[in-house]
Amino acid sequence: MKVAIMTDSTAYLPETLLKQHDIHVVPLSVVFDDTSYREGIDITTEEFYQKVKAADKLPKTSQPSIGEISEKLEELANDYDAVISIHLSSGISGTYQAVASAGEMVVGIDVFPYDSEISCMAQGFYVLEAAEMANDGKNPDEIVKQLDHIKESIRAYFMVDDLSHLQRGGRLNGAQAIVGSLLQVKPILHFVDKVIVPFEKIRTRKKAINRILGLLEEDARRGKDMKVVFIHANNEQSAVELKNSIDPEYPNMDSMISYFGPVIGTHLGEGAIGVCWYMK
Repeated sequence: MKVAIMTDSTAYLPETLLKQHDIHVVPLSVVFDDTSYREGIDITTEEFYQKVKAADKLPKTSQPSIGEISEKLEELANDYDAVISIHLSSGISGTYQAVASAGEMVVGIDVFPYDSEISCMAQGFYVLEAAEMANDGKNPDEIVKQLDHIKESIRAYFMVDDLSHLQRGGRLNGAQAIVGSLLQVKPILHFVDKVIVPFEKIRTRKKAINRILGLLEEDARRGKDMKVVFIHANNEQSAVELKNSIDPEYPNMDSMISYFGPVIGTHLGEGAIGVCWYMK
């Protein structure tokens, strides 16, 4: 059985890895006024953050249509017997359900939608693992079983630098945003039951980042091999500095740098930092 691996653009996988592992992508979009931009196709991450600074209001985000997904699946059906399609959490987007619906409509290929229950490069970890297994000739059941195993240990924490994005996006009321900004509160967020919820509210950016690193180190001290990613919102240097501060202490870590692209960046805002890891 020849198995394809598909994901959506919010995994933010580098183009080199997409090509190396033959990973297929359906894009989500950001909408400024009446103009829609597919992330990674019609707009780069750098262009997005520039447009946000110049815009009067935040863009909206949208998932791919069932029609778009169906076209992609029909294309894959020409070369593959099955596709495992790994997507951002169904608690924050309807993309997973749209793939499930499209999979029931398309003939000639078995579609296995997978809800990562997370997003960004944390979602990308699932995709890379699935791609390596597919290239090794593993069948869909074996791959999904391994993805479920990863889900048992994966952890991700995000620090929001600018509370106005959460407030403008409807995730924080105006009074909370004003008070939080005055107090320099930096919320640490994580996923619980497929949705983003507060983990802790901490004063100052430095303390919030140190708290996240402390959680990472708790797991790293177990000595097990780990995959780690440091994620930034238009501030790569901050992620590089975090990576360099941790790597020398823990040789059991295999770490990388990633970013918050347009869709997720719309909700978290420039300056956000995330750290995600799982035990291998």
